[in-house]
Amino acid sequence: MRSFQGKRYWLVGASAGLGRALADKLVAAGAEVVLSARGEEDLQKAVSEIGEKASYVTIDVSKDDDVKRAAKEVGEIDGYVHLAGVYWPQGAKEWDAGEVTAMCDINFTGMARVLGQVVPAMVERDRGHIVLTSSLTGFRGLPGSIGYTASKAGCMSLAECMYADLRQTGVDVQVANPGFIKTQLTEKNDFNMPFIMEPDEAAQTMFDHMKSGGFKRSFPTLFSLVFRGSQFLPDWIYFRIFS
Repeated sequence: MRSFQGKRYWLVGASAGLGRALADKLVAAGAEVVLSARGEEDLQKAVSEIGEKASYVTIDVSKDDDVKRAAKEVGEIDGYVHLAGVYWPQGAKEWDAGEVTAMCDINFTGMARVLGQVVPAMVERDRGHIVLTSSLTGFRGLPGSIGYTASKAGCMSLAECMYADLRQTGVDVQVANPGFIKTQLTEKNDFNMPFIMEPDEAAQTMFDHMKSGGFKRSFPTLFSLVFRGSQFLPDWIYFRIFS
């Protein structure tokens, strides 16, 4: 089982919701955390609540220069957790170019930007722990989810590629695929959200995964079976059911 005592973790997208709750779990396990997001006021509030084992560095993952600046300020880390994301529910018939581009750029490309500053240093030291957050939606295309589902599928694929490349090294790669979590993002949905989780509950599941040696964790378990099982359905059955 992985130990977090004395380790330093950088969490991007951690001023509220799942990331904020996960920071508490890491600190309770003995880690020091650096929280990052765009909003400095929310970060200051989170750090004041957590205490002396927390600090913050602002970041805008959509900007190369700002990502480089933030990574330099954070310095050497033992672990990195990516949780940053944006979401607007919409289908192809209601395509909003700005929102779709933002979801792809922040959710996926933003992740790649930060990893570009984190991964080489960990590979050089042959030591590190990287945790990426995808989503159950990433397993297969869904109606009414233009931009978001595609970006999360990209996150899942990126995690798989990294795991394939680094699994025999000292750099551990994990991916978490949560379902619905009560956050500002899911408040935008006007449909029923089965098995929706509180942030603290989801953070505990994610932290348990981080402690383990496993690569991929999809949760809640029963809900995840629907998405994982859909990969084995022929297209004509899948789209008839899910459309």
